[in-house]
Amino acid sequence: MLKDVNGDTLWVWCYPSVGSELRQVLLSKCCLTQDSRNFHTFVFGQFCRTWYYITTAEVQEPTALNKVTHFSIAVTAKDFNPEKYAAFSRILCRMYIKHGSPVKMMEAYITVLTKGICQSDENGSFLIKDHDVRKAYLAGSIKDVVSQFGMETIILYTALMLKKRIVVHHPRIEALLEFTRVLPALTWHRKDWSILHPYVHLTDAELEDLKKCPGYIAGFVDPDVSNRSDLFDVFVNLSDSVITVSQSAKEAMAMGKLHKEIGQLIVQSAEDPESSDSQVIKDISVKTKEILANLVALANECEDSKITLEGLKQHHFPPATENFLFHLAAAEQLLRI
Repeated sequence: MLKDVNGDTLWVWCYPSVGSELRQVLLSKCCLTQDSRNFHTFVFGQFCRTWYYITTAEVQEPTALNKVTHFSIAVTAKDFNPEKYAAFSRILCRMYIKHGSPVKMMEAYITVLTKGICQSDENGSFLIKDHDVRKAYLAGSIKDVVSQFGMETIILYTALMLKKRIVVHHPRIEALLEFTRVLPALTWHRKDWSILHPYVHLTDAELEDLKKCPGYIAGFVDPDVSNRSDLFDVFVNLSDSVITVSQSAKEAMAMGKLHKEIGQLIVQSAEDPESSDSQVIKDISVKTKEILANLVALANECEDSKITLEGLKQHHFPPATENFLFHLAAAEQLLRI
């Protein structure tokens, strides 16, 4: 996508083809098509199970790109790895500025696809094996999340464990991307980043795609999303550090002694200056595994190894714990329907 000296944004070149719906989404996410003066060098998101990574560059000194002021390169992929695609896109951008033609980019793209490497003296080198997916999962800071929300982080943990719908609002896309990408790590046992939709607009196509997911983390820059209670069980106003549980989710999200215990563990681990972000994730994961092991043990006592509410009641758990275990069994497919 190019922006020329007349201020027009043009979709110039594409390999291979993309569907018209995805093309519209990519154009809407690209800062060159937005009226605001905000310039975003890199954004990413997901639409219809395809990840997109958009890098935007300004053309400054005289280059082969005549009459072009800015351009964006969008790479689509099946995997979540912002650092990998940001690094690769930077090389593609340098090639495009130098040669003014997509041919060199195309060659680099095919080399990476076939050999996993792209080397160039003046434009830098890129190796796929330097970008392990685990690194991408651990790239954000769980400590920053806990430092902002403290004990209320337990609301996010519970919502994720129960596969609820979390909507996050912040006017700055960079803040949204940084915060939302960390949240799936709270349920590390699933290692499931497909629930992440960090950059969503309130359009029919995108909301329809979002609604296909039973539980998700969705980021919005549009403040109107706060009025769309049909989209969330938990609403996070990131700029004001406020988390709200919707009326319809209050029963499933009721907090008790177990939640307090997990919340304290999360806060203590995150506040320990000796602990790294990955250590905090590990501490939370150990506690999660303990809860899941207990849940599986309860299931094994039941017929078909599936839990029933009657079976849970026989253990005389505190009401909030019983309620949480019941909804967790449903989320983990351990509930007899």
